[in-house]
Amino acid sequence: MQTITTPGGETLVVLPIAEYEDLLDRADIAQADKVKADIAAGRDELVPAEVVNRLLAGENAVKVWRSRRGMAARELAKKARISAPYLSEIESGKKDGSLSTMKKIAEALSVDLDDLAQ
Repeated sequence: MQTITTPGGETLVVLPIAEYEDLLDRADIAQADKVKADIAAGRDELVPAEVVNRLLAGENAVKVWRSRRGMAARELAKKARISAPYLSEIESGKKDGSLSTMKKIAEALSVDLDDLAQ
């Protein structure tokens, strides 16, 4: 390992490419281990291809995630503390849910608010 000091006083490290690649590999492995631990602990989940494909096809995200969670529309509406007709309008695209409503729906579905963005 070699160090170089720039004119601005910053210290840089020069190391063989094999060592650099080993550091990258270790970082990748550590990140993968964290993801596995988050999944095992229930802090994250794998999203099946069926869900991804439905979302990519443009299907309403609220409806897709509700279906994934095995929830009836009335059940989700009740859990999110909104009316069933309002949920139906959101799922059909007739209305955009307000930010506060979408937060309630995301919480009820146990997803991030970003997962419901269209």
